[in-house]
Amino acid sequence: MKKLLAIFLLCLLLTACHPYEQQPDTPAGNLEALWKIIDEKYCYLDQKGVDWESTRGVYLARVTPDMTSRELFDLCSEMLDLLRDGHVNLSSPFATSFYRRWWSDYPQDFNLRCLQESYLEFDYVTLKSMIYKRMPGDVGYIHISSFASPIGENDLDWILYYFKDCRALVIDIRDNGGGLLTNVERIVGRLITSDLLAGYIRHKTGPGHDDFSEPYPVVYKPAEKGRVMWDKPVVLVTNRSCFSAANDFTSVMRCLPQTIQVGARTGGGAGLPFSATLPNGWSIRFSACPMTDPQGNDIEDGIDPTPGYEAHSPDDELAAGKDAILDLALSVARSL
Repeated sequence: MKKLLAIFLLCLLLTACHPYEQQPDTPAGNLEALWKIIDEKYCYLDQKGVDWESTRGVYLARVTPDMTSRELFDLCSEMLDLLRDGHVNLSSPFATSFYRRWWSDYPQDFNLRCLQESYLEFDYVTLKSMIYKRMPGDVGYIHISSFASPIGENDLDWILYYFKDCRALVIDIRDNGGGLLTNVERIVGRLITSDLLAGYIRHKTGPGHDDFSEPYPVVYKPAEKGRVMWDKPVVLVTNRSCFSAANDFTSVMRCLPQTIQVGARTGGGAGLPFSATLPNGWSIRFSACPMTDPQGNDIEDGIDPTPGYEAHSPDDELAAGKDAILDLALSVARSL
């Protein structure tokens, strides 16, 4: 992961090398600056199939000199929504824009109350962003709600030792919106005994939409000697609301032969982020360094479950205490 962080810093350096023509702090100047930043540095323009060149004229035509900051913000946010990317966020003193349709147009396939009440029976251990319990059939179960806060090495030692006599482990990351890639590194490090090629990353080398470096390999290493390891089967549970680092975690876990992914396709979000500032001080955050799996397959738009293991949990069933995805995951884990 240190190598990945070094590559990320290099990406920031190299993507910052191309000079911008300074735009005035006017409504038109700010929209023009935003359009140009995305045009030169966003890494998925061709993949998204957006005619970004024509977008400039369409949106500049809607700018007026006397429009309010709120009106300009809403117009810029509408333009950015064309990218269909949850990693693209415009931040002002009064609002931050988010593209939500990457998950809002899909079934939720998860209900925390159903999990806690009907499956864990309100009898589980909480540790940071994780809840865990030993389930019937000698199956360990962990739900990780977020990667936003650090999951420590000692945390993983406690949990994996607790499950040492279990036959399989269910790791449920439904509704995990991402966070720190270091958490991905730490968890995966407990499941491997030698270096693992987890994928590749590239960075922009110029303003052209296809100006990219050669792919750099991303390699994960086993946890340090003396840590509690896990060498038994893992069932990974996903839904559409698994995004960013959770999507990356899914991609890396799918490299492991002992992992079966159950549930629904993840929400995607594969690129490492980059930030820039508009003339009025607003900041724009977006994907600048695309990542792929070890085979070079793009993971920006999400990762499908292991063939034959797709499942969904309808809202009415979840409200009644039945989680079809979790039922399948536990059944699979007990059969391994």
